[in-house]
Amino acid sequence: MNPALPHEDFEAALAIAQDWFDRHQPQAIVGSSRGGAVAMNLNAPGVPKVLLCPAWKRWGTATTVAPPVMILHSRADDVIPFAESVELLRNSGLPDECLVEIGTDHRLADPEPLAAMAEAIRRMVV
Repeated sequence: MNPALPHEDFEAALAIAQDWFDRHQPQAIVGSSRGGAVAMNLNAPGVPKVLLCPAWKRWGTATTVAPPVMILHSRADDVIPFAESVELLRNSGLPDECLVEIGTDHRLADPEPLAAMAEAIRRMVV
């Protein structure tokens, strides 16, 4: 499931995502880039999150994320610096294994990162 979120208004996107979450109660939340910032700002305690190159420093107010969480990020990301995910990990007091260096770009749309995302979801939900 992937709710359509407006690109121009972060607060509206967050409100839509929160309403969608409240109505559907998914077993896990996946957010990529700006969607990662939306995921971090949702009121969804205890729900596993997989964040792909999260753009948390650009949008929203959350500066930490609570477990269970996995952050997937490429060092070659030319949009969101890998160092921001390292900072998020430290801010959150998460162990190093919660950050997985993977992929060759910001999109993480290659087979290896997609498989890692699916595996992270599977491990956290089961």
